[in-house]
Amino acid sequence: MGMKQILGKLAGQTVIYGTSTIVARFLNYMLLPLYTYTLSTTDYGILTEFMSYIAVFQVLLTMGLETGCFRFANKEGYEPRRVFSGALAAVSTVSAVFLLLTVLFGRSLAVRMGYGDHWIIYIYIGIILFSDCFTSILFAKLRQEGKAWRFAIFKVVKILAEAGSNLLLFLWYPRYAASHPDNLLSGLIPAVPDFSYPIFSILVSCVLCFILFIPELLRIGLGTDRRTLKNLLRYSLPLMVAGLPGVMNDFLDRILFRFFNVDDSLWRADLGVYQAAVKVAVIMSLFVQMFRFAAEPFFFSNTRQKDFKRIYASVMEYFVMFCMLIFLGVTFYLDIIQLIVGRDFREGMDIVPIMLMAYMFMGMLFNVSMWYKLSDRPVYAIYITLTGLAVTAVINIVFLPVYSYHAAACGHFASYLIMLVLSALLGQKYYPIPYRWSKINSVIIFGCLLYLLAMAVPDTLPYGWTLVIRTLVLGIYLAGLFLIEKYFRRHKTHVHENQDSK
Repeated sequence: MGMKQILGKLAGQTVIYGTSTIVARFLNYMLLPLYTYTLSTTDYGILTEFMSYIAVFQVLLTMGLETGCFRFANKEGYEPRRVFSGALAAVSTVSAVFLLLTVLFGRSLAVRMGYGDHWIIYIYIGIILFSDCFTSILFAKLRQEGKAWRFAIFKVVKILAEAGSNLLLFLWYPRYAASHPDNLLSGLIPAVPDFSYPIFSILVSCVLCFILFIPELLRIGLGTDRRTLKNLLRYSLPLMVAGLPGVMNDFLDRILFRFFNVDDSLWRADLGVYQAAVKVAVIMSLFVQMFRFAAEPFFFSNTRQKDFKRIYASVMEYFVMFCMLIFLGVTFYLDIIQLIVGRDFREGMDIVPIMLMAYMFMGMLFNVSMWYKLSDRPVYAIYITLTGLAVTAVINIVFLPVYSYHAAACGHFASYLIMLVLSALLGQKYYPIPYRWSKINSVIIFGCLLYLLAMAVPDTLPYGWTLVIRTLVLGIYLAGLFLIEKYFRRHKTHVHENQDSK
């Protein structure tokens, strides 16, 4: 299979896997107005805090076994069914213990955190994590088997259930509860909309997804042999240890708002404003996630291809080109896009360009970090992510008390950039891939210069003309990509900045 065919296959799978992600994020965009026009900035900040804890525990409870399954299901001497059944047994045991702890200690923890009236939320979180971590292994199995359409359908059903539950709760349930105070849901959620509505909707969707996977679970079972499970955990646990600082790096700023924000009495409101801006910028992380779903199994399964390292290098180039297109598109039309959030949340829109660039660096980091997975050196992931976590922690602890969510955004930007540079340098030493950094940097610099040019348009100009100018600049970017591609093809710079790939 040639390079064009392989890249075409990756692009095709990215589109299929991304269908579910696009639907999920699109519906999240549709729910964002519902949240920000209905909930206060404080309620949205509380929701953000709880979602941060869920994200951290998801990494902890899945134990890195998704990536471990990809590695061992493609490895000689291992039976894929036993690999996945062993992973399911391990994840279900750990998640069940966590669920039990939330049942036993949820009420006392809620009181300590100032949410005593909402203690049941902690049990919801336990059920969400048990269901979601369990099904994450089964979703990984679908990816490994190349069942992209089934993966997409299950994901779409899950997110439709979440969206539908949100709509029913926000738009119908309060009126129904007012006239039927003793209804079946009265002991589970309040009659007045608050942060518990989105969490209860996630609970409904996770339980439904678990039910959908029962036939698949019955086929593969939960048994495994000790050798497979031992080797699987030995490979995966370092990835979990590395992944935990990674997800902490993503969500640490949200957690630190409670302790370090400018105004102690307004930290929840500021957190809500920050999260709304992050949600607007999430279109970049959407593309990164779409790409990652297809790329991870793709990278593992094509290591025997001739010139596979050159293929990976080409993937990075096209990835950056598209990311910069997203960056320019969102920032140029941000005045219009920001209308999806309530007026009280729009003061934070000035951090959107920073978060877009941060998410692009996150995607580039995923590309270059494949070296330690492919070379069986996952321990290096720990050093890289701990460095990024340290950068995030220092920036937020020092500057949150002064700049609030602006410091949080800059912390993401600096952290992902430093991890990207560190991972690229280590990768060239231990598993060299011939990235054409001069071409990649040319695309980024060109896009940033066009951004500065477009933003320099005077505010006195009618807004219609401003949009016309920005659209023309977007066209210049696309034309510039063609010229950059033509230049580097002519100079054949794959004879490399990196002769080490010999």
